[in-house]
Amino acid sequence: MAWFLAGPYFAHGATGAADELFRQQCAALAQNAEKSKAMAVTGKEGWLFLTSELRHLGAGQFWGEAAIRVSRAAGPEAVDPLPAILDFNDQLKKIGVKLIVVPVPPKAVIYPEMLPGFTNGNEKARLDNIHQEFYGILRSNDVAVLDLTDLFLQNKALEKGPFYCRQDSHWSGSGCVLAAEKIAAAARAALGDSAPRTNVFRGDWQTVEINGDLWRALNNENIPREKLRVRKISIPGAEEPAGTDAESRIILLGDSHNLVFHAGEDMLCSGAGLPDQLAFELGFPVELVAVRGSGATPARINLMRRARQKNGYWKNKKCVIWCFAAREFTESDGWRKVPMPALNQNTEENKP
Repeated sequence: MAWFLAGPYFAHGATGAADELFRQQCAALAQNAEKSKAMAVTGKEGWLFLTSELRHLGAGQFWGEAAIRVSRAAGPEAVDPLPAILDFNDQLKKIGVKLIVVPVPPKAVIYPEMLPGFTNGNEKARLDNIHQEFYGILRSNDVAVLDLTDLFLQNKALEKGPFYCRQDSHWSGSGCVLAAEKIAAAARAALGDSAPRTNVFRGDWQTVEINGDLWRALNNENIPREKLRVRKISIPGAEEPAGTDAESRIILLGDSHNLVFHAGEDMLCSGAGLPDQLAFELGFPVELVAVRGSGATPARINLMRRARQKNGYWKNKKCVIWCFAAREFTESDGWRKVPMPALNQNTEENKP
C-alpha cells in the first residue's frame, strides 16, 4: 500500500490534499500495527507513536452519522462525542460554571516529520482539519474550546525540548508548561481575574529519566530510556507540594494527561505535571479530578460522585477545565451523558 507522505502536495502546501494523505498514512500505520498487535509504531530518531492515536487520526469525521463507523465505544448510544459535550456544557452553564474544553493534540499532528515515510512536509502546517471542524461546531454551540495545536506547532524550537515524550504516549514536561501558560490565561479570564498574580510557588527545571509506556511496550531494555526536562513545582519551606486543593474554584478534569509527571510511579515523576504547572501559573492550586483511563465518561462520573458526596459542592466553583487526549473522540469506551447534581441538592439524597 502506498501510504508515504511525499510528493507535490506537501511541497506546494495544498492543505486539503495534505490532510488526506496524512490520514491515509496514519490509517495504514495503525492497521499494520494492529495486525501485529503492536501498541506502538516506531518512527524516526527513536520516536514512538501510539497505535490507537494513529487509528484516530486515520478515521476521519467522528461525530454525527459517521460516529457509528469509527468509534470504539461499546454501544451505539455513546459513539458520538458531540451530544455528551454539549449536555455537560449546558449543565454547568445552568449553575454558573464555565467549561473550557482542552483536547490534547495528537503527537503525530505536532511531529508528523517523525512518522515513518513523512517527507517534504511543512513542519508547522496543520494536518488535522477534522479536529478544527469539530472544534468549530462546539464553539458555534457556545462551548469554549482551547485548541493548543497552533501554539505547539509555532513553538517547536523551544530549548526545553519536544512537547511530547518520544517513548511515552503523553506530552512532555515542556509540553505541560506551555499548555499550562495558555490554560491559566483562559481560566483567569473565565474567573474575571485580571489582578497581578502573587505566586508562592517556585519552579525548578530538572532532568529526569523515564520508563515511558511505549518504551515498556517494546519490551527491549537494550533501548536506552528517554531523558527529558521537567519543571518541578514547590512551595519554599513546605514539606509537601500543594498543586491541588479540593476547595479550589477551578476543577481540572480529564485523563492521565493531568496525572503524568504529577502522580509519580507509572506517571513518571511527581510535582511537575499539569496541575502543578497550573498552580504555578495561577498562583493558587486547582482541584484535580482525573483518571488513568478515559477522560470522556469515567472522569465525569468521578466528578458526579464527588459532587454528590459534598453538599453545596458547586457553590464556590467557577470553572471546569476538561483536558483529555483528542484521540478519545474515537478511542474511548463511549461518550455518555452524565447528570451532575444541582447546586443545592442534599448530600444524603445524592450519595452514589
